[in-house]
Amino acid sequence: MIELSEMIRELRREFTVALSDGHGERVRFELGPVEVEASVTISKEAGGDARLRFLVMESGASAKLAHAATQRITFTLQPRIAESGASVLISGDDVARER
Repeated sequence: MIELSEMIRELRREFTVALSDGHGERVRFELGPVEVEASVTISKEAGGDARLRFLVMESGASAKLAHAATQRITFTLQPRIAESGASVLISGDDVARER
């Protein structure tokens, strides 16, 4: 399992790479709202700095555990460029037989 924040951090990194790869390209794509759905388990840690942790389940988790201890959450992210608040334009390499 990974923390939800780590999953979002990796998603942000991937979009940043796509943004960088698209710099100077003639054709670019505007990134619209990003819908994310994840199965998470909520963990409460005891101790002086008790907190809730949202852990994303891997696809191979057992059905019994998934049924008993997980919740499915869906949220939408609206990516913006930090400095300007502009929409994100991305591009990537052509892929054979890509539609």
